[in-house]
Amino acid sequence: MAVEEITRNAIKALLYEVVTNPKPGLVDPVDVGSHPDMNVYLFIDSSLSLKSYFRQAAKIGADFSGQDLRQMFEQLRQAGIKAEEAMFTATNSVNTHKGAIFSLGLFVCASSYCQNSHQDEFEVIQQMTKGLVERDLGKKKDTAGEKQFLQYGKGGVRAEAEAGYPLVRDVALPFLAQTKGELNARLLDTLMKIVSEIEDSNLIKRAGNIEVISWAHNQAKKYLALGGYGTQAGKHFMLELNSIFKEKNYSLGGSADLLIITIFMALQRGIL
Repeated sequence: MAVEEITRNAIKALLYEVVTNPKPGLVDPVDVGSHPDMNVYLFIDSSLSLKSYFRQAAKIGADFSGQDLRQMFEQLRQAGIKAEEAMFTATNSVNTHKGAIFSLGLFVCASSYCQNSHQDEFEVIQQMTKGLVERDLGKKKDTAGEKQFLQYGKGGVRAEAEAGYPLVRDVALPFLAQTKGELNARLLDTLMKIVSEIEDSNLIKRAGNIEVISWAHNQAKKYLALGGYGTQAGKHFMLELNSIFKEKNYSLGGSADLLIITIFMALQRGIL
């Protein structure tokens, strides 16, 4: 699979995620959720501003021939810093895709690297990010991720990466692979499958406590038990949940990022 096709799948993943609706508290074409500073057009602009970054990420993966994959990650990180600048320029300084620049960038780079090395993307990412939590967190308190690590001992997206994104590998991707029917419903149900297990750092930040996680897990499990978006009961429950999220100003940014990489891997593997 060529660099261009991998790049296209990355952009597709971003756009598929944002048009999926109704996502509790998140931006979609119908609703801005708990994000009054954003809308679907901003996400489209942001997605397109990242095209050259994903192309670069794919090229880094295709061209890397060293033994230590942490060096490949360092190259990617430098590209990611420039990508953030491009995103903020496109969105007038609104953070639409910072999480996706990190996570989807990793998957694009790893997928491209795997074209030649015939390894598994998830294992490659583990090698790329070995020691990342220790290097990045626990020293200072600037970012939400750093604060949560110090307060709750949660490593957030860095810990996810270092573990090789087990929630995507073992839960979300297999779940999406066995869904049928309309794509919007399949992606919504996959999002809620992620919500049923993730400790979403974005949700913790918005709620200001960690207890919100078990509440979110229960809501997502209830929705899935009703049969998901393909059923009237599931649809009704989702609309109610969306209202609760907006009322409480909750958001599922971490879950949305995992949905993006699940979609990307599903496109890469021909599941979608």
